[in-house]
Amino acid sequence: MYQKTAEELLKFLSKSPTSFHAVFTMKEMLFQEGYQELKETQKWDLKKGGRYLVTRNESSLIAFSIPEREIDGYRIMTSHSDSPSFKIKENPEILTEDRYVKLNVERYGGMLCAPWFDRPLSVAGRVVVKKNGVFLSRLVNIDRDLVLIPNLAIHMDRTANDGYKYNIQKDLLPLYGTVTAKGTFFQQIADAAGVTPAEILGHDLFLYNRQEGTIWGADNEFISAGRLDDLQCAFASLKGFLQGKKENSLAVHCVLDNEEVGSQTKQGAASTFLYDTLTRINSSLGFTREDYLIQLAKSFMISADNAHAVHPNHMDKADPTNRPYLNEGIVIKYNANQKYCTDGISSAMFKDICREADVPVQTFVNRSDMAGGSTLGNISNTQVALNTVDIGLPQLAMHSPYETSGIKDTAYLIKAAAVFFH
Repeated sequence: MYQKTAEELLKFLSKSPTSFHAVFTMKEMLFQEGYQELKETQKWDLKKGGRYLVTRNESSLIAFSIPEREIDGYRIMTSHSDSPSFKIKENPEILTEDRYVKLNVERYGGMLCAPWFDRPLSVAGRVVVKKNGVFLSRLVNIDRDLVLIPNLAIHMDRTANDGYKYNIQKDLLPLYGTVTAKGTFFQQIADAAGVTPAEILGHDLFLYNRQEGTIWGADNEFISAGRLDDLQCAFASLKGFLQGKKENSLAVHCVLDNEEVGSQTKQGAASTFLYDTLTRINSSLGFTREDYLIQLAKSFMISADNAHAVHPNHMDKADPTNRPYLNEGIVIKYNANQKYCTDGISSAMFKDICREADVPVQTFVNRSDMAGGSTLGNISNTQVALNTVDIGLPQLAMHSPYETSGIKDTAYLIKAAAVFFH
């Protein structure tokens, strides 16, 4: 079971080099299960027993299933579609000494910079064109090794192994080609999109790591790939959502964008996307505003975003008594200052779900002398307030372009999500 699930995850990651592709891949999985796409620009005519999905910005997605019987609260599982990367700037080509063509990029999110060097990379995302008076988006993936960020040789910087402060504008611009490549970048993008360069009016393009994901270790117990944070949780949430019977509650699979840059966008956790969707469902089914608030008070949300495992070479970086390990279960995340929104009630509810699913649970708390990150749970709660637990799957090298997790943990979360959506 674990091997098969891990292989499915790797295929999903391979199809999802950007948040746009991840949402497209999830839509395809939902369509196969009979889900109907709604548009925010059109009226919704929802039916009991109906299965629906809606997207915003093509990078966030909400799928929901309406039970045949009376709705008894909402069960929502949220994750995020984006990962740290480098975004292609406008006018990206830089000619250097009439010999090299580099691409001008800027940082997206807080990544580990060093692992981006000396890897085969490519470019993916979307372009926007206008056809017959309508703006249309085209997904783009240059599906070959296209660019690389070369390191400076040790002979030219003898202090390189003593620690280095990377300058994004100077050190991390990818090499695209020799002088003969000048002026060809957007031609390649246009070819991949099936349009001409002149038709491209806008773009959201990112670098991504081309190295294929792998299952490895003495007993094949580890899995490594790009974008495990947070597509591992998004994949597990969707699989559990599709497996759950969804008989009593309004079941919601929610994947939001831009968590890595603070969620303060129209498609992020701080946006009205989840609120708008829930209230439109409520009104389309003929319920009142008070009915919505009553349902919300009876609801529960799981915010799923990966967690730090104890590092084998840096054991001192973990809390003395809350020490998650790979392959030892789902991690419940706690923080007294509400960087995570887990409290006594929501942790008890989630532990009960895991007990019913027969999957192991671990706990994560930052060392008290180290500041940690935050996630989308408490941000979502500012728009849709309900009991929420922050959880994740344990991983190493978070925010590297090649991260590592345990082979068992994805399957654990799928089982827990299936029980949650039962």
